[in-house]
Amino acid sequence: MNPARRREIFERFRAASPQPKSELVYRTPYELLVAVVLSAQATDKSVNLATKRLFEDFGSPDRMVKLGVKGLEDQIRTIGLFRTKAKNVIELSRLLLERFNGEVPRRREELETLPGVGRKTANVVLNVAFGEPTMAVDTHIFRVANRTGLAAGKDVLSVELKLLKTIPPEFLQHAHHWLILHGRYVCVARKPRCPECPIRDLCDFKGKTR
Repeated sequence: MNPARRREIFERFRAASPQPKSELVYRTPYELLVAVVLSAQATDKSVNLATKRLFEDFGSPDRMVKLGVKGLEDQIRTIGLFRTKAKNVIELSRLLLERFNGEVPRRREELETLPGVGRKTANVVLNVAFGEPTMAVDTHIFRVANRTGLAAGKDVLSVELKLLKTIPPEFLQHAHHWLILHGRYVCVARKPRCPECPIRDLCDFKGKTR
């Protein structure tokens, strides 16, 4: 894809949604971190339902640690893999208190030392909480990048690096949200909604729906 077409794609995304936001509900970097860890293989909607009361009562590392694994399990039973996630959240909360004075670190390498936090989760936190121009490639972004021709790649890391290299810098801060929301609601997996797609004339996908 040539640079002019790539730029036009993001110009259109920006025109349609100048300030895209995460669909996860949070108030602090810590709450965002917990929400993203809980969102693995779960919908943002299901996470928001579970965390609404959780964050009101236990929205800090020290209170979360006091809640404990069993207590957290009871709070998040409606979310898939809740037992593993409960262990990870309690342990990462303990480590935040032990290593980072209860604050969420702003470096990917430090974030990735926490249980349940991989590169994608770290990138989400850096981008959404701290405004870093990172690219958290999930299944939606991986699909959109390959399908449209924005960044073809066989794995998420190669797609991430290509997107970071080729997206014009002025679009990078919001590119993660534009692409994930496009993949979630328009460029869906089974039958993409090409007729209502704002970039259909710029997309390389040969199997466009009518």
